[in-house]
Amino acid sequence: MSYTCVAGLGVSGTAVAKVLAARGERVVVVEAAEGERQLAAAAELARIGVETRFGEPALPEGVTRVVTTGWAPHHPLIAAALAAGVEVVGEVELAWRLRPGQAAPWLALTGTNGKTTAVRMLTAILQADGRKALAVGNVGVPVVQAVGEPYDVLAVELSSFQLHWSGTLAPHAAAVLNVAPDHLDWHGSMEAYAAAKGRIFERAGTVIFNADDPESARLAAPYPGAVGFTLRVPKRGEIGVVEDLLVDRAFVADPVEAAEELATLADIRPFAPHNVANALAAAALARSLGVPSESVRQGLRDFVPDPHRLAHVDRIGEVDYVDDSKATNPHAAAAALASYPSIVWVAGGQLKGADVDDLVRQAAPRLRGAVLLGADRARIAEAIARHAPNVPLVDIPDRDTGAMEKVVTEAARLASPGDTVLLSPAGASLDMFANYPARGEAFARAVRGLRTRHHEHER
Repeated sequence: MSYTCVAGLGVSGTAVAKVLAARGERVVVVEAAEGERQLAAAAELARIGVETRFGEPALPEGVTRVVTTGWAPHHPLIAAALAAGVEVVGEVELAWRLRPGQAAPWLALTGTNGKTTAVRMLTAILQADGRKALAVGNVGVPVVQAVGEPYDVLAVELSSFQLHWSGTLAPHAAAVLNVAPDHLDWHGSMEAYAAAKGRIFERAGTVIFNADDPESARLAAPYPGAVGFTLRVPKRGEIGVVEDLLVDRAFVADPVEAAEELATLADIRPFAPHNVANALAAAALARSLGVPSESVRQGLRDFVPDPHRLAHVDRIGEVDYVDDSKATNPHAAAAALASYPSIVWVAGGQLKGADVDDLVRQAAPRLRGAVLLGADRARIAEAIARHAPNVPLVDIPDRDTGAMEKVVTEAARLASPGDTVLLSPAGASLDMFANYPARGEAFARAVRGLRTRHHEHER
């Protein structure tokens, strides 16, 4: 009988343990953290006969398989399993293997940024077409939990961690939105990180790539018939933009002569160039499954944007305040900074080894000021000194809950009418906040406080 070790007691790990236990397999879960949430999950698993071992994770004796939920290859338990010849798979790979006969097709996507927006746009398009569809994977519901349910199609968001441990999955279609340096501490190098992203294409029925992103295009190059999406006028075999229209020249009867209008730029919210790219990728994935253009348009109109992704918080004294806390790496911040002409930038956090020089160099002409907070703010300050030395800069060393109020106060002081105060940190949030939503909510609260003070001043 198979004896499986599940590495990690998060949402995915708990789902894996439940699914395998229901199949009659012997399962043990290992988890380093012994917090309230983990203890509650362990108690729930104990009721169905699953043992949880807390403390420094070690490979249990006799296991025949390890299912990891994002642990890196160099983690001691994973390294021990690989050295002992024990198979290591990810939760997504396990889900693929456990698919029932006549399983729903997978439309899969990955990328450094935009994954969640694109996969939720895709789900809205599929549902507008009357298909029972669910967004799964890195976006929330574990894939292993969804594969046994009667869906028509699964929209699967995949991280580089998940793809690293996925050896056999073969989606109906797969897209790579973009590739920029991120998670290099996990993968060890940019080459390894890009290679993990590229695994999504290996067995895909249709390969879809970003023709405007050199790394995405490079990963798709070995695959004949790959479909590009672009913000430019599309060539034959591409989906792109003509004036204010999204146009398909790939999934049409005659790509040489024919083109089909899918939607307009006005159908995309929030409107920004990178979000148009997300919509094109979602449209291409849906079109690969035969979804008609009317459903693409309706799905994009139905889509409700995520919180903390270019969310307009308020307009005070002719200055806009925008929460883009979800920009947890420089590539995501670059997309946001390219969306506004005149910016007071709120940035900082954990850069995770990423370089910010290119980001600051490209954004320099748009910057009117910068307010920096968090662990790696000095590295951003150094880049601003190199590439935008005339931009006024305020350093906020505080790490307490009141820091964001100081940040917003200083940003408002630097801003002039017509400017946008943009929280787009380019770093992770865990140095100061529970997560990026908590960071965005702190920003929004501080802006509301500013609004109150503004009203009182006007009286």
